[in-house]
Amino acid sequence: MKFPAGVALILGLALGPKVSHADDVLVFAAASLKTAMEDVAAGYEAQTGNHMDLSFAGSSALARQIEQGAPADIFISANPGWMDELEARGLTDPGSRVELLGNALVLVGQDTQAGPVTIGPDLDLAGLLGPRGHLAMALVDAVPAGIYGKAALQTLGLWNSVARQVAQADNVRAALALVTSGAAPLGVIYATDAVAAVRVSVLGRFPADSHPPIIYPMAGLARSDNPLKSDALAYLAGHQAGSAFAAQGFTLLAGD
Repeated sequence: MKFPAGVALILGLALGPKVSHADDVLVFAAASLKTAMEDVAAGYEAQTGNHMDLSFAGSSALARQIEQGAPADIFISANPGWMDELEARGLTDPGSRVELLGNALVLVGQDTQAGPVTIGPDLDLAGLLGPRGHLAMALVDAVPAGIYGKAALQTLGLWNSVARQVAQADNVRAALALVTSGAAPLGVIYATDAVAAVRVSVLGRFPADSHPPIIYPMAGLARSDNPLKSDALAYLAGHQAGSAFAAQGFTLLAGD
């Protein structure tokens, strides 16, 4: 189920798309990049004097907006699938795609005093939730964090025991908000989202082999003729931006 609608709506409005202005570069970025990208944009503006406008949402929502003609210059997705779709439709600049970042999945709890758990087939996740508790996740069939999370739970044999208690949110930040607000006692989010989160603790990390590798590809968008696009792409893949991403817990892949 999708739960609760009010929180998801508020988060959607807060993270929703912006309209770029002349001499700006508009980056559509997965919601899980919000904290890091705000730091990256500040560094870009300080170095170049140009503005980097940011629009955050689930990668699926952003990809659909791009397909419908949204005036973005650059897209950073939280999984390769949505970028593959745009690339197949000729909506990305040939040769501009790079595998930019990596991430990990964690289980978080609202009780900051909760002890750590080992995430594996023997974890009694349903017991941790209790009969009425919800497990907050991004949309499990559309949003990358939810897709990865469902895959991990299925691999570990835990999905069937908790599927009816999963509270789905529009993006991973909205899922985190369900935990921080107390609406859900536990959540599956990216490790990077837990770095700056308040009122939550990381209870455990999902084994890397329990889900497909979490990769954030970046590409320029074909409809954009913005002269700032190429330099902005280079900046995002460069050392200064990399430092900001690493500070939030992302693994740097560009240049590997």
